[in-house]
Amino acid sequence: MSGNETSRIPGFYKLSPDERVKALQDAGADIALAPWRDEGLRLQDADLMVENVIGTFSLPNAVAVNFCIDGADRLVPMVVEEPSVVAAVSNMARLARRSGGFVTESSSDIMIGQLQLSNVQAPAEAVSKLEAARDELLAQAATIHPRLVARGGGMRGIDVRHVVYDEPGYPREDMVVLHIHLDCVDAMGANMVNTVVEHLAPLVEGITGEQVGLKILSNLADKRLAKATVRIDPKYLSTATLKGTEVAERIASAWRFAWADPYRAATHNKGVMNGIDAVALATGNDWRAIEAGAHAWCARDGHYRPMTTWRFDGDMLVGSIELPVQFGTVGGTIRVHPTVQANLALLGAEKANDLARVAVAVGLAQNLGALKALATEGIQAGHMRMHARTVAATAGATTAEVPRVAMALCAKRDYSVAYAERVLGELRGG
Repeated sequence: MSGNETSRIPGFYKLSPDERVKALQDAGADIALAPWRDEGLRLQDADLMVENVIGTFSLPNAVAVNFCIDGADRLVPMVVEEPSVVAAVSNMARLARRSGGFVTESSSDIMIGQLQLSNVQAPAEAVSKLEAARDELLAQAATIHPRLVARGGGMRGIDVRHVVYDEPGYPREDMVVLHIHLDCVDAMGANMVNTVVEHLAPLVEGITGEQVGLKILSNLADKRLAKATVRIDPKYLSTATLKGTEVAERIASAWRFAWADPYRAATHNKGVMNGIDAVALATGNDWRAIEAGAHAWCARDGHYRPMTTWRFDGDMLVGSIELPVQFGTVGGTIRVHPTVQANLALLGAEKANDLARVAVAVGLAQNLGALKALATEGIQAGHMRMHARTVAATAGATTAEVPRVAMALCAKRDYSVAYAERVLGELRGG
């Protein structure tokens, strides 16, 4: 977004879809209605992307508002089918901006590729040979993607690792693994990395006299980290029945539960990924790769931990997140999907590391929303308020009738289709 745009759009959720686009335009976003109303991904383009295509499949394309990230307002496109996700993110972004918003940073755009030597009889010797040939390997790898080098990317280094398979009850196997570090700039980089490791395989075999096994990128992109931090004044967390300081301590306590218990951490982290995955889908990125890397990162100390950290020192509630996130803004689906292009334009993300920083800020906001709900009214209250709209529609309510039917369901806390049908009948005078 430019300096003339704002993400603070009060009452955005009350508008119709067309009115929301108009509100975005009024807020300064340079967008047109067409990309979100046209066919989107054409069938002939879908047929080029994957095999056995018979059609296309749509999901809700929403916009999270209120975000202030690194001092700039951002409108964040999200594609998600689960109720309450976008509402929670937008509400927490509004809360966070009162205390200065989110602060982010990123490490690099480096992806890792792996060449595996399996059943190595003298692993120390193989490691020594590869380390001695480091300059030769780097020079050869540097010739593979000249256009990437011209854009500021390219090879950044090589590591050699001795890896042991020693599962109890099975024969030990020594492996030597060569890691290449490739700066992919604004691409996610999977194809680039795979090309490099496949190209280097014969050279590695010649250097070591060993046979190369797998040649593939790693989705644990731990050299491509993005971090977000937020500081919340507890006075903004107060509810009708709880002081803000008590809510802040409850949020920190909920995080400690996730740190201590992998059963809780799994659900805690699923909530974080509700936000990150929705941004990945909206921008044409591989959410499965991002999920794999994020969850592997959470287990890097041998225990599965939460993706975020929340601490309350008595003055401020401080939340942070740091994850490996391999986002791209060029290549793949992005080239052929017009709605993805429109979403990237709305977000204003031209660089991959910018998109990654926004995504982790969204994940942190989503996590805050979930923990705040758990610490106060419980997760179901907010979720069912949003689900009531779906129940009303299932009962046959029109777009104009849905809000009134949903309000009645929430008032009675009866979210059955049968009760929705009864309310609808009364509303229509039946």
